[in-house]
Amino acid sequence: MRFTSAVVAARKKIFAVTAKVKVQMFLVATLLCFACSGIVNSARAELFAPQTFTLNNGMQVVVLTNRRAPIVTHMVWYKVGAVDDPWGTSGIAHFLEHLMFRGSVNVPPGMFSRRVAENGGSGNAFTSWDYTAYHQTIARDRLDLVMSMEADRMKNLQLNRAQLLPERDVILEERRSRIDNSPSAKLSEQMYRALFTNSPYGRPIIGWEHEMRQLDLKDAQAFYNKWYAPNNAILIVAGDIDAKELRPLAEKYYGGIPKRVVPGRIRTAEPESSANVQRRIIMRSAEVRQSTMRRMYLAPSVSTGSPSDICAIQILAEILGGGSTSRLHRKLVVEQAIAVSASAYYDPNSLGQAVLNFSITPRGESEIRQRLAAIEGVLNDEIEKLVEDGVTEEEVRQVRERMVASTAFARDDLESAARVIGASLSTGETIDDVESWPQRIGAVTAEQVNKMARLIFSNQSAVTGQLLPVQETKP
Repeated sequence: MRFTSAVVAARKKIFAVTAKVKVQMFLVATLLCFACSGIVNSARAELFAPQTFTLNNGMQVVVLTNRRAPIVTHMVWYKVGAVDDPWGTSGIAHFLEHLMFRGSVNVPPGMFSRRVAENGGSGNAFTSWDYTAYHQTIARDRLDLVMSMEADRMKNLQLNRAQLLPERDVILEERRSRIDNSPSAKLSEQMYRALFTNSPYGRPIIGWEHEMRQLDLKDAQAFYNKWYAPNNAILIVAGDIDAKELRPLAEKYYGGIPKRVVPGRIRTAEPESSANVQRRIIMRSAEVRQSTMRRMYLAPSVSTGSPSDICAIQILAEILGGGSTSRLHRKLVVEQAIAVSASAYYDPNSLGQAVLNFSITPRGESEIRQRLAAIEGVLNDEIEKLVEDGVTEEEVRQVRERMVASTAFARDDLESAARVIGASLSTGETIDDVESWPQRIGAVTAEQVNKMARLIFSNQSAVTGQLLPVQETKP
């Protein structure tokens, strides 16, 4: 199992195991009240033209028809993630993801993935801060198989201590290999911890090691009983099928699972700081071969900001660090040649506050502290310049066109489209929000972008990180 936020949704979000394509960074959300009953096609379908319906037990179903090959991608998304881990049991959402492969009433331990592989398919699962998803890609005529097995573990998971202890060792080893042995991952973990002082978004998705060691059968069973219900799940099937064909299968396998009362998902906001405190994380490691400078800012998300604000922040991130034409790349990589890369990343899909990330890799390792100080100075200058002078309408126009054009690539990939929609619906968005994104992004003005820049760029909501070797290289 991969732990994610998502391709790790993280160019900078290191631990989200969600494998998001670039378009997912752009597909924003609004909190419109939009309910689907029966099969409907969005009147403004411009991205994926999905069909949707809802089963009687409350399970939402989305169908993305693509007849290019006789294959399908089948995904079940649960609206629960690492932020929903009870305090003291960090990592339980990810741990349960692993235990879901340990057997159910009709599928013996270890047989789920084996049966998928024996039938020519592939599958996996991932956990992020706000959702957990299970997916398989398989031939169209084997769809019944994966639906029956997925439905079985939704209602009939069998947990026992003999299965739990080995799997707990697996996630502990996963933490050692992916985080403890990765200086970059450890830096990200500590930066999130410093940025989120009043929120479980500051906890790692995989969990803190001392709490992971204490996870037991009672914790896993309670989490499963609390959240794994059809009315808290989304079924997405993409590929050689349409809603008319899928509906009887969905009703057959998932429709008979009883709905349950699911609790609300509590998210806390970060307090406003009354002091101008600059938070810094400096890490040194003998394993570092390439130093890094990062900066994280708290920013509105699809749940805390307006649709126009979210689109404006997406454009802001692109203008500052969205590729070879961005301001930071031109200044740091091309003009001053003190960095080999400079990027910005913003993912608004969150039920809490989101994060605007910057990552800069210096050119060379000699006198690295001075080099990183110079890079940080340029970053500060560019942000100050943007806040004071603003972006231009021409910059906004070019980015708008480039972002909308990028969505064309997602249409051709079954899994990418399913992931975009799954992440969006799991964090409060609707099908209409996803489909109408091009219109919203196309309406963003320079003044809206400038407004968001003034809102976000304050020292009170930022953390700066540096990753350094133990021994610095002399010139």
